Amino acid sequence: MTFRITGLSAQPFAHLFGLSEAELAAHGALRFQGEGLPDRVELRDTVGDETVLLINHEHQPADTPFRSRHAIFVREHAGAHFDAVDTVPEVLRSRLLSLRAFDATGLMVDADVVDGTAIEGLIERLLAQPEVDYVHAHFARRGCYAALVRRA
Repeated sequence: MTFRITGLSAQPFAHLFGLSEAELAAHGALRFQGEGLPDRVELRDTVGDETVLLINHEHQPADTPFRSRHAIFVREHAGAHFDAVDTVPEVLRSRLLSLRAFDATGLMVDADVVDGTAIEGLIERLLAQPEVDYVHAHFARRGCYAALVRRA
């Protein structure tokens, strides 16, 4: 089964790029700098002295008990969002993940934890269920939303 993984669009966060620390604080955001911070737009870890913004993001807006928001990193001045078929970005491959499968109404119908090196098997199992509309990948250790997975 083919699948598509996508990162978030940078557009909803662009108004925060370049703000001072005080201006970011007014939006409930923080700036961090360094390597290995997982960007949710390009779906890659930061390198060198790149900066990310730590923001609270509603990744599950469905009006159900599973509505959810949590902290995520967005690389400042991120480019085009990751969007690829049957390709797992290294930022997912290198971490322990929680995959949460939802139906079209936003109700969770299945979930499991997987090492990123074995993500394809769990994606296939979840997307094989006809009631599953989409899957959210989360970084399991901190629970942060990572990416969206759909059938391609």
